[in-house]
Amino acid sequence: MSDSDLMQLYSRRILALASDIPHLGKLAAPTGSAHKRSPQCGSSVTAHVVVQDGRVADFGQEVRACALGQASAGVLGRNVLGRSRAEIARARDELQAMLKQDGPAPSAPFEELEALLPAREFPNRHASILLAWEALLGAIDASPS
Repeated sequence: MSDSDLMQLYSRRILALASDIPHLGKLAAPTGSAHKRSPQCGSSVTAHVVVQDGRVADFGQEVRACALGQASAGVLGRNVLGRSRAEIARARDELQAMLKQDGPAPSAPFEELEALLPAREFPNRHASILLAWEALLGAIDASPS
């Protein structure tokens, strides 16, 4: 990986997203929690949710990941409240397609994930980028229906 590749991958925009992750920490009384870890890089995310009427009413996340994983968690955290499982799964699927199948950036309200386009070229980073999404979906699934 060249220095210019690294500079593009860790652009100011990605670092700004990574440095401002909303909803960090645990919730006092989550309805569901899930922990996901990437065996490739060791990154991990634990998500905690309160689900009411099929939507995320409260959210907390513990993020231990590279800047790319943190940036992804930041975008998720800014837009998660009020979303249904289907909306979160759609955004995760769009993010995965953007990274692995040259798909377009995810649609609103998760369009800021476009900043992660340079990561397409680095498949070893994809798991970290998807961790927060997988953890959140696991936490929603762990919540009583």
